[in-house]
Amino acid sequence: MQNTAESGPDAPIDVTPLLDDPHSAYAELRESGPVHRITGPDGQPAWLVTRYDDVRSAFADPRLSLDKRHAVAGSYRGFSLPPALEANLLNMDPPDHTRVRRLVVRAFTPRRVEALREPVGRTTDALLDAMEAHGRADVIADYAGPLPIAVICDLLGVPERDRRDFRAWTDALITPDPTRPHLMKEAVGAMLAFFTTLIATKRAEPGNDLLSDLIAVREESAAEREGMDQDFSGTAGPGDRLTEDELTSLAFLILFGGYENTVHLIGKATLALLDQPELCDLLRHDPAELPPFIEEFMRHDGPAPLAIRRFPTEDLSIGGVRIPAGEAVLLSIASANRDPERFPEPGTLDPGRDVSGHLALGHGIHRCLGAALARMEVEIALGALIRRFPGLRLDVPRADLRHRRTLRARGLISLPVAW
Repeated sequence: MQNTAESGPDAPIDVTPLLDDPHSAYAELRESGPVHRITGPDGQPAWLVTRYDDVRSAFADPRLSLDKRHAVAGSYRGFSLPPALEANLLNMDPPDHTRVRRLVVRAFTPRRVEALREPVGRTTDALLDAMEAHGRADVIADYAGPLPIAVICDLLGVPERDRRDFRAWTDALITPDPTRPHLMKEAVGAMLAFFTTLIATKRAEPGNDLLSDLIAVREESAAEREGMDQDFSGTAGPGDRLTEDELTSLAFLILFGGYENTVHLIGKATLALLDQPELCDLLRHDPAELPPFIEEFMRHDGPAPLAIRRFPTEDLSIGGVRIPAGEAVLLSIASANRDPERFPEPGTLDPGRDVSGHLALGHGIHRCLGAALARMEVEIALGALIRRFPGLRLDVPRADLRHRRTLRARGLISLPVAW
């Protein structure tokens, strides 16, 4: 991966290899240096951090801000969203981040996640029933995609009649079509309209769901919340309030974060098991081995190659490389999780290895809120799939499978299987 000849030695490097063969490209970058200047997903320059120790330290460095107000002009900034969707945890620093996260983290307590286990099992069974009748299916479109939509809708309390094709919206944000730029704007508008209407409905008719609880947090004082779900009552102080934009943005973040990564994790983990039939047989006969496999797979080939962009609030040094204040920094989770200095023989998928400290779910105050829910979904989805179809196999040549060509997410476009 070299600088283009016409742009000079200080210009961002060509990121095409990161799209075509990311793990090989990251290995080359990691070997050649800890930090590199690249072109970000929006065409603007950014600094890419590649080595485990540097990435982990950067996750916890308070000088690296998520707030776009610290960005300088001409630096990669990520999505451009309206204020009602922008006021989410991925754009916040303490103290706002601390306040909002303290409120929403109670949505993902072990008790609440465990309560979703039975509905997730019912949904997977229904999806597999529909697939079984045909003898073949696309794991992405028919299984990995619909499952997290159902889970998120159950969590937020979205009625069956109002459930939409969230995948079209998230696709428009993650992999925008340069020939049809209007689609991204339309998707943002559709999401904003959807959540605005949903919140208004929940205000009028609260239910036993996360969004109703968050609305109550938004509108009522701690003393007035005595009758709420015990995960929320008696734990917030008078200053723990949500603005209207924060409420809408939280609903958006739960959808966006809980959908996209889970789809790709289920799809790619299924492919890994098809590539290793012996491992698939082991997991089929010993479901207790599924959790360590999923943890190792997240390290080995997780769905999010990069963490959300960060902006230094002052000039700082990472790996001996000086980075000016305000210039975008991208932490490469995919590269850090395959750093041989931290994980020996990192390219080998080994469910027996010690994966403590892997960064697939982040680190520090911005660690993934829905980690327990994602693990539970993937465990149930994979276990049910390989038990139902012991003869599961690819229905196309392996070389025909295609991944999305984007720095933001690494996922299969489709995964045709038969049994």
